[in-house]
Amino acid sequence: MDTTMNAIICTKYGKPEVLELQTVEKPKPKDKEVQIKIHATSVSSGDARLRRADPCIVRLIFGLRRLRQPILGYVLAGEVEAVGKSVTKFKVGDQVYATTGMGFGAYAEYKCLSEDGIIALKPENMTYEEAAAVPFGGNTALYFLRRANIQKGQKVLVYGASGSIGTAAVQLAKHFGAEVTAVCSAGNFELVKSLGADKVIDYTKEDFGENENVYDVVFETVGKSSFSSCKKALKKGGILLEAASGMKGMLRALWPSSLSKVKVVSGVMSETAEDLIFFKELIEKGKIKAVIDKTYSLEQIADAHEHVDTGHKKGNVVIKVI
Repeated sequence: MDTTMNAIICTKYGKPEVLELQTVEKPKPKDKEVQIKIHATSVSSGDARLRRADPCIVRLIFGLRRLRQPILGYVLAGEVEAVGKSVTKFKVGDQVYATTGMGFGAYAEYKCLSEDGIIALKPENMTYEEAAAVPFGGNTALYFLRRANIQKGQKVLVYGASGSIGTAAVQLAKHFGAEVTAVCSAGNFELVKSLGADKVIDYTKEDFGENENVYDVVFETVGKSSFSSCKKALKKGGILLEAASGMKGMLRALWPSSLSKVKVVSGVMSETAEDLIFFKELIEKGKIKAVIDKTYSLEQIADAHEHVDTGHKKGNVVIKVI
């Protein structure tokens, strides 16, 4: 039995070329863990920011000179190949999808996860590559939209609607009954319309903030719009969701809504296995679909990171591992 596997090691902080394919020890499942043979993973903006230590506080949390956990990768889809002796929720042969949390490690051929972690059977009508394109953007969008308690008929604006979080947010907001305005470049209009957007705005030609007091919720998914535009666009008492605003957004979320006239929701999202089950059910009913920009092999992961670094990917960038 082979005790080694291929994995992508982040040798230091820096440009995509710091990612190297190496042979490492294959992980063995503990009593309550499942060993997953990874078929696909994805490269998110979060992965890319960790790789380049952006912001610099990354170094304080994850390692000063290099990542203490050198195998990146937050999302995976694959097949259970072995189980610990106390596992009851999954069996060998189960096709699953999952997120790894702060343990990362999905840029590899195998990963062990707790059976009580963020793991679920993958949607039956999806390939592994499609399933790997769901959890990062999907779970993030679901967390923030639930925080907004969206009601049927409300008006929701999604800024960065063509990204991994944005494409999920457009679909989920429509599922919850909202009227959705998508903000993206003109080249992505057809994409977001196909996902259910009722209206589209080209951010290169129009400031959505000129539509004053229109929206119940503004979902800023990429951290590139101005707070003033978001505030102007919201109705009094409206909710601004900031999924990628960093420290500024977290501080704004502490301001009393009576001062800013809007409620700000920011910070780190949380997720559960039930979220993946929720998506599985919607996907199998045909109500949510994966959006994949490009697919790369594990050996091409530096190219995948380079594409993500451009900031212009559509939906998700997927890595086919096996």
